[in-house]
Amino acid sequence: MSKMEYRRITNIADPMFAKMHRMMQEVFPPEEVLEYDLWKEPLEDPGIRVFVAVDEGNVVGATEYRYYEDFNIAMTDFTMIGKPGLGIGRFLWRNRQEDLQALAAANGRQLFGMFAEIYDPYRAEEHHFGGVKPMDPYVRREVLSHLGYKRLDVPYVHPSWNNDGEAVEGLDLCFMPTDDNVSELPAELVVRFLRRYYSVLPNKPAAWLAMVESLEARDKVALLPI
Repeated sequence: MSKMEYRRITNIADPMFAKMHRMMQEVFPPEEVLEYDLWKEPLEDPGIRVFVAVDEGNVVGATEYRYYEDFNIAMTDFTMIGKPGLGIGRFLWRNRQEDLQALAAANGRQLFGMFAEIYDPYRAEEHHFGGVKPMDPYVRREVLSHLGYKRLDVPYVHPSWNNDGEAVEGLDLCFMPTDDNVSELPAELVVRFLRRYYSVLPNKPAAWLAMVESLEARDKVALLPI
């Protein structure tokens, strides 16, 4: 059996990117997938880390994430598993954690934690994620709960990646603290993170602006089980 490779993509011309984008279109809902040509700048941004799991020349999984030195937190943009039975989820998780811990260490810190937007299948419209069972929202939510992710106590919406000003619902903003005893976050950190993360989208929906404004009026945000 060949050894799976954890390979970073930094250029839209990389043939592995075309394979990754095709898989994204098959697995994710359309409003969650950035157009092909719009990937050029993110891939070249040293702060955005896009890695694929390559098995026998094929892209079988992918993950995108970033580390914010000033906040000492990470954000997982997405994790995609293309096939069951290959241990892809564990492979991506292990390599991503090693990479993030190295980035935090180079910053003289221990990683505080990692944000992620997690589908809530108990209230979201049904989506089959390309029929790939490991991507089933119920499975993913439980796996992420096992890993230590907790839900921020805020009714969450995010701007559509179509940049059309629409608010996307059906997800929770979650956080996995490195220290499992952490039960709340400073609201200021959450606000600064959200403003930074979505600065690339100029068309913010009114519901998102109202959510951020409500967070600005708070001191803390509780972390709840998912």
